[in-house]
Amino acid sequence: MTERTSPQLSYEQARAELASLVERLEAGGASLEESLDLWERGEQLADVCQRWLDGARARLDAARRERGGGAEAVPDHPPGAAQRS
Repeated sequence: MTERTSPQLSYEQARAELASLVERLEAGGASLEESLDLWERGEQLADVCQRWLDGARARLDAARRERGGGAEAVPDHPPGAAQRS
């Protein structure tokens, strides 16, 4: 499979395509080669999403530091969510 990762993909576009690929894989019926191609593309899209999320986290941390709040004061989980051990 050729590299199709595009830096122009928004987070939402990458996430939507990734969800579609997961649905296709879960539905079954694809050949082994097609399944591998879908998996590889899914890995690329997951990387795109992770880069967007990492960038968003960095921007939030920078904004908090500028404001004087410090990034370390921000929990890594949403309020009310159970923490993983």
